[in-house]
Amino acid sequence: MKRPETITADFIKILDNHLDKIVSGETDTYLEIGDMAALLHIHPTHLSNTIKATTGKSPCDICNDKTIERAQKLLQDRSLTIASIAMLLTYEPTNFTKYFKKHTGQTPLQYRNSL
Repeated sequence: MKRPETITADFIKILDNHLDKIVSGETDTYLEIGDMAALLHIHPTHLSNTIKATTGKSPCDICNDKTIERAQKLLQDRSLTIASIAMLLTYEPTNFTKYFKKHTGQTPLQYRNSL
């Protein structure tokens, strides 16, 4: 694997692990791009440029995609309320609904009901 692909894979691994920690309650803050770059021992601009070059998406877009994927997985568990899922993902329920709808075109309830 070439260095850009390695950086991208490591970035995604860090992001996935961090989302696991958020959902499990180990942390309640999202890592910033500078934090992830520091973990990879590279400059934040280099990380952003590398991610964009290898994926066609910004690191922020990938974070949003991964967060939405995690939310969709949590919404499949009907024993969890939408408000509790929002809180697990560190959002206020109303902000979570807006965020989810912005990225999926559906509210969390509409998504859940479509399953």
